Amino acid sequence: MELKESQMADSMTSRERVLAALRLARPDRVPYLEIGVDPALAEQLLGRPAPAAGSAFSIEAQPRGVEDEKALARALNKDNIAYVLRAPVFADRVAGKDGRLFYADGQIRSRADLDKLVLPDPHSDDLYRGLAEFIAAKEDFALTLITRAGFFPALLSMGMERFFLSLYDDRPLVEEVLDRYTDWSVAVAERVCSMGIDVFISTDDLAWKQGSMLSLDLFRELVMPRFSHVAEKVTKPWVMHSDGNIVPLIPDLLSLGINALHALEPETLDIREVKRRWGNRVCLIGNVSLVTLGRGTPAQVEAEASALIRDLGPSGGYILSSSNSLTSYVPVENALALARTPRA
Repeated sequence: MELKESQMADSMTSRERVLAALRLARPDRVPYLEIGVDPALAEQLLGRPAPAAGSAFSIEAQPRGVEDEKALARALNKDNIAYVLRAPVFADRVAGKDGRLFYADGQIRSRADLDKLVLPDPHSDDLYRGLAEFIAAKEDFALTLITRAGFFPALLSMGMERFFLSLYDDRPLVEEVLDRYTDWSVAVAERVCSMGIDVFISTDDLAWKQGSMLSLDLFRELVMPRFSHVAEKVTKPWVMHSDGNIVPLIPDLLSLGINALHALEPETLDIREVKRRWGNRVCLIGNVSLVTLGRGTPAQVEAEASALIRDLGPSGGYILSSSNSLTSYVPVENALALARTPRA
């Protein structure tokens, strides 16, 4: 299955289109971006054999070079190319299907383990060499920097259960781990925003399907002050990603000056209601269900994406995307069905 040619010539570059939507303007068409494409699916889209059985990849590392990233963007009609620069997570890993590594128990279990929490030097030029290559070769794509703002790697490195219990048993330990990751994120944000990226995307899950992981009071005590430190250094449009129902947190998140929310899972919230309440203040990105992408037909994918474009696109401030990323279980034909919808 191949993408059809656009029936109408685009009047904007991909970069211009994404930035217009992030400014809440109405671009020439609704942009399409993804924060990640699993290697097993990416290789199929690029017409190459799947990775060898047993090969594994970490979502903390950049999965491909800039030329392959651009080729993948063209294959999917994406308006962005993505570069991943996340702090390492100190947790055990379990390999899932098609090589994705999933986090298991955290390794920071007590104060004695803090010596393990050694992060790459955020002031070293070596840390940014790969990103510099992407910037030099990005062409007209919007270059999205994928990182974290400090909360989620701290939670994963301690392990979720231990993190939440330690809020009562040893809160200073939790705050120490949070501070180390936040300090790293602050330094990285300042550096990457000075280098020529187009969009800063932080991926810190803050919610379950039922609502926030933390009470609103605790979120404001623990997370918001640290996110504020990152916000001081983010000088590019800031997209904040979280799975789950983040509706209770949206007013606080908007106070940081973020430009967009991603991925707005349809199983957890009503994106049209979010648009009605906050669409004049923040761009919305995502909401195409991974259930539909993974189990539906191409026609169902197109119908879901088309409805989002119809309902959210006319007023501007909407970017089409999956409700997380394009995972390895998404069939090629469904990924291509999503990709062609903005040009249909």
